[in-house]
Amino acid sequence: MASLFSGKVLMANRERDELDTERELRRALDNKVLLLYFGSGGCPRCRGFAPLLKDFFQRLTDEFYVERSSQLVLVYVSRDETEEQQSSFLRSMPRRWLALPFGDALGRELERRFSVSELPAVVVLTPTGKVLVANAVEEIRQRGPSCFRNWQEAAELLDRDFRPAEDSENFSRRSLTDPLRRLKYKLDK
Repeated sequence: MASLFSGKVLMANRERDELDTERELRRALDNKVLLLYFGSGGCPRCRGFAPLLKDFFQRLTDEFYVERSSQLVLVYVSRDETEEQQSSFLRSMPRRWLALPFGDALGRELERRFSVSELPAVVVLTPTGKVLVANAVEEIRQRGPSCFRNWQEAAELLDRDFRPAEDSENFSRRSLTDPLRRLKYKLDK
């Protein structure tokens, strides 16, 4: 997943620490389900959705709610009009959120790549960069943190399907529930 942001800088927290080396990016992003949150502090729908997303993220990653943090990372892709508007929005969100710097061209490129046409939008990606959900806003609104388990199961199945050819005949690592999950997510064998 770090390859998506290769050569780019991500802001790591409200203090604007930067993750810019490949090692830092890999440590922050690898082996995690990635949420790309396209939003703006000036958008009324985004302001209504942001507290839900904040609660969703905290319930999955904050030690106050869970014993072990989920394998989840969120990157905020700003559509804010000013850098101050972006900074103000990020100050009200969890410290663990990552963000593209204000005005970074990668934000527009990601919008085109994932066909983001409205705000807010949350694109859910597997650890290898495959799209799980094109826009998870309604799913997060309706199901809350419980939808993460489905994303995690689907990510495990998709990533397992793309392992090297020499492992393709080795089914010993598959779980007993693998056939049921394949039916649930409509994946071929």
